[in-house]
Amino acid sequence: MDVYGHLATKIRKLRSDRQWSQEELAYRTDLHRTYISHIENGKREISVETMCKIAKGFDITPSELMQDIQL
Repeated sequence: MDVYGHLATKIRKLRSDRQWSQEELAYRTDLHRTYISHIENGKREISVETMCKIAKGFDITPSELMQDIQL
């Protein structure tokens, strides 16, 4: 699995752990729900800007989002 795949898995897990829907994460990040779905399903690679928005939506730092992901 590549970095984007690991990141997708981490985002899905963080969202599931909080019992949030993709809609809820989309609202908190100002991203479209289908974009969140595409990220989680490995159909889209995300930019640093999007990664920062997602981290902020989870109220964590981008470093925490990338923690334990092998580059």
